[in-house]
Amino acid sequence: MATAPPPPPNRRRWRPRLAVLGLALALVAGACGGGDDGDAASSTSPGGGAVDLTGVTLDVSAVWSGEEQASFEAVLAAFEERTGATVRYTSTGDDIAAVLGPAIDAGSPPDVAMLPQPGLLRDLAAAGSLVAVEDVVGALVDEDYAPVWRELATVDGTLYGVWFKAANKSTVWYDPAALETAGVTPPETWEDFQAAAQAIADSGTVPLSVAGADGWTLTDWFENVYLRTAGTDRYDALSAHEIPWTDESVVGALTTLAELLGNPDFVAGGPQGALQVEFPESVAQVFGDAASAAIVFEGDFVAGVIESDTPATLGTGADFFAFPSVGGSGPAVVGAGDVAVLLRDSPGGRALLEFLASPEAAEVWAGRGGFASPNQAVDASVYPDDITRRSAQALTSAETFRFDMSDLQPAAFGATVGSGEWKILQDWLADPSDPGATAAALESARQAAG
Repeated sequence: MATAPPPPPNRRRWRPRLAVLGLALALVAGACGGGDDGDAASSTSPGGGAVDLTGVTLDVSAVWSGEEQASFEAVLAAFEERTGATVRYTSTGDDIAAVLGPAIDAGSPPDVAMLPQPGLLRDLAAAGSLVAVEDVVGALVDEDYAPVWRELATVDGTLYGVWFKAANKSTVWYDPAALETAGVTPPETWEDFQAAAQAIADSGTVPLSVAGADGWTLTDWFENVYLRTAGTDRYDALSAHEIPWTDESVVGALTTLAELLGNPDFVAGGPQGALQVEFPESVAQVFGDAASAAIVFEGDFVAGVIESDTPATLGTGADFFAFPSVGGSGPAVVGAGDVAVLLRDSPGGRALLEFLASPEAAEVWAGRGGFASPNQAVDASVYPDDITRRSAQALTSAETFRFDMSDLQPAAFGATVGSGEWKILQDWLADPSDPGATAAALESARQAAG
């Protein structure tokens, strides 16, 4: 399998990927998903891409580099062995829209791309740049995926992709020894979380490490609390800006969140100190050699940081609990993921998309670690450890799942350093005393983003 040279350095992979700007997509609005590989009739089969594609070469683009690229290339190698095709992989770096836009405009897009956001899929579909895939993966999606994953890949009633990789962003990571010293167990409710934080503080350890320097972590805190306090209907309405950010539900969620993050005794370094802490440091503050806190909240990708950047061992020196219930809310997961789409209607692309929709493809990466699949048919035993297995199962079995709200917003509001939601929530962390003013600032910024 041919591989592209390593991409230039970019933002670390745990950061949310920027959504495509409307201007960039305007450049490709005239392009459409059509290949030049001859007959585009389906050459797939119920075997998940098990067709003879000897002599066929196809191009695939995704944001993944480093270990993630190596794992995805192992998936592509399994497809090559299965079909005889040759796959050329290109790592685009995090800003995949900036790479895909000119390629589509020039009429030379990859056959398949892995998009990190529903918003980007919607924009490309609206521009006429994606191939509808109901006849390729529709039956597999209905059989093996929860309905929400079809909805996230559908635009105006048409299915345009299949979600391959997912992330559980409702995991709270902790040092078991710190909780044991404080005499507490992993909390299941918000009230228990507050009580545990107080007990940990009383034991002489700071309860929480918060990566306030990275505004996206604060959006994840807010989204988890908001989903549990406001419910799914308001979460969806706020995501679509059908209700304003000044809605009482937003003020209520900020008020609830301040019960933890607004207590300077609960946050390492206090609010001002937390605003200087970036995500990897927040993990190190709990699991590093000079650990000073007991708990850090973020997605399942924290496990990879623990393994690569700290001496802690997953399962013994590090574990997680599900984000607690608030006000009796049921189990819920805020998540993210990468969706496979067709940009060229080629036989190879169709076969690859069908393969990516199969549990066999997901199990290749799942067995290597650092991966969770939304495919419910994936054998959980292939995950390499209990931590990963539990996180993945929570993702596929959640009573309620919603996609990361900031990834559904215009980039100027939901995914821009130093402005919009990130900056406003940083200001809120510094002084959470007026949630109404914070809500008003969020609404103003959302309106300005269009």
